[in-house]
Amino acid sequence: MMAGQLTQRGALCLLLFLTPAVTPTWYAGSGYYPDESYNEVYAEEVPHAPALDYRVPRWCYTLNIQDGEATCYSPRGGNYHSSLGTRCEFSCDRGFRLIGRRSVQCLSSRRWSGTAYCRQVRCHALPFITSGTYTCTNGMLLDSRCDYSCSSGYHLEGDRSRICMEDGRWSGGEPVCVDIDPPKIRCPHSREKMAEPEKLTARVYWDPPLVKDSADGTITRVTLRGPEPGSHFPEGEHVIRYTAYDRAYNRASCKFIVKVQVRRCPTLKPPQHGYLTCTSAGDNYGATCEYHCDGGYERQGTPSRVCQSSRQWSGSPPICAPMKINVNVNSAAGLLDQFYEKQRLLIISAPDPSNRYYKMQISMLQQSTCGLDLRHMTIIELVGQPPQEVGRIREQQLSANIIEELRQFQRLTPSYFNMVLIDKQGIDRERYMEPVTPEEIFTFIDDYLLSNQELIQRREQRDICE
Repeated sequence: MMAGQLTQRGALCLLLFLTPAVTPTWYAGSGYYPDESYNEVYAEEVPHAPALDYRVPRWCYTLNIQDGEATCYSPRGGNYHSSLGTRCEFSCDRGFRLIGRRSVQCLSSRRWSGTAYCRQVRCHALPFITSGTYTCTNGMLLDSRCDYSCSSGYHLEGDRSRICMEDGRWSGGEPVCVDIDPPKIRCPHSREKMAEPEKLTARVYWDPPLVKDSADGTITRVTLRGPEPGSHFPEGEHVIRYTAYDRAYNRASCKFIVKVQVRRCPTLKPPQHGYLTCTSAGDNYGATCEYHCDGGYERQGTPSRVCQSSRQWSGSPPICAPMKINVNVNSAAGLLDQFYEKQRLLIISAPDPSNRYYKMQISMLQQSTCGLDLRHMTIIELVGQPPQEVGRIREQQLSANIIEELRQFQRLTPSYFNMVLIDKQGIDRERYMEPVTPEEIFTFIDDYLLSNQELIQRREQRDICE
C-alpha cells in the first residue's frame, strides 16, 4: 500500500516538473482564442503515459472562431465542451469561407487536433472593359452586384451584371462594348439652279456633308456617288449621295437633289420658203436663231432673234419674199453683187436661139425647176451676137452693155455654145462646152458646193421634187 502511494506521488511530481507554465503565442486571424487561466505545455512528455481524467471539464482551451461557430460534442455531456475527447465542427457565417480543418478533437496532449479560421469571401477585381465601365454595390464582397455600362455610341453585348458568389467567383462572363451605331451624317440642302446663257448646263457647288461618329469620333472614309462639287450639271434632277464609314465599318448615308432648269422660249417655226439655223438647243436662254430663205427668195425683216431670260424671243419673225432682181444697173458687177451669198448662177451663152445645144440644154433645165430652186440656182441666158444679142434673167431683159460685160467678165464667147457655173461667192467653179443633164449639175453642187446647213436641208428635202 505504501509502495503504491509512493509510485503515484512520484509520477505526479514528475508531471509537475515537466510542465512549466509557458504563455503560448497566438497569430492574428487564426480563429483561436485561449482561456486566460490555461497554460499550454511545450515540454516533451515522458514515456510514461500521464494520468488522463475525462472528467476535467477544461482539458483543452475553449474554442472560439471569429465570424463563425464551433459546434462541440463531448463524451461527458453538454457541459464538457473542452474536455478530453471532445469533437468540434467548425462553420463560418455567410460571406466567410472556412480555412483549415473542418473538425478537430481534444487530444490527450491538451491540444486540439488542428486549426481553422473564417476568411471573408472576396472575388477578384474585375478588369475594366474597353469603351465601358462598371459600378459595384459592395466592392468585391459576397453578393456585390457589378453593373456594366458602355460609353456613348457603344452597345453592351453579354451579361449586363455580375454577382460575387460564395465560391469567390463572379457569375456570368465578361461583356464587351461594341460600336454598332452608324455615324451621323447630314447632307447639304437640295438646290435648284438655272442654266447659264447659251448653255444647257449649270455649274453647281456645295459644302461637304457634316459627319460625326457617335462612338470614338473616328470616320475612316466618306464616299460620293454622283458628280463632284463644281461640276456642270445638265438639265433635270440629279441625286447626290454621300456614305460615311466609321472604324467598326458601320455606315450611314444621306442624299440631296440638284435640279437644273433651262429657260426655254417657244419653239420658232421656219419661215415659208425658208429655214432656221440656231445655236445651242435652239430654244434655250441665250440661243440665237437666224432666218434663211430658199433659192429665189430673199429675207425681209430681222435676220436673227435671241431667246431672252424672260423666255420670249427678241424682235419679230421676218418673211421670205420672192427675190427681186434689179436689171437696171450700170455694170455686170452691180448685177452679180445681188446674188452674192444668195444664189448660184448658171450662165448659158449661145450664138443664136436656134442653136441645137442651146435648145437641148434649156429644155432639160425647164423640167428641173424644183431641183434648181432647192440648190439656190438662177439661170442667166445670153443668146445671139451683136447687135442682135438678147440677155434675160427669167422674164427680165438685160441691156446690151450688161450682156457684153458678162461675156467678157466670165470669158464666154458668143460664137458657140458654152456655160459656166458660179458659186455663191462669185467664183467660177465649172465650165461646159456641151449640154449636160441637170442630174450632173446637181451631183457636182451636192458633192462640192453645199454648206453644212445646206446638206442638212438637202437631207430633209431629198424627195421634195419627186
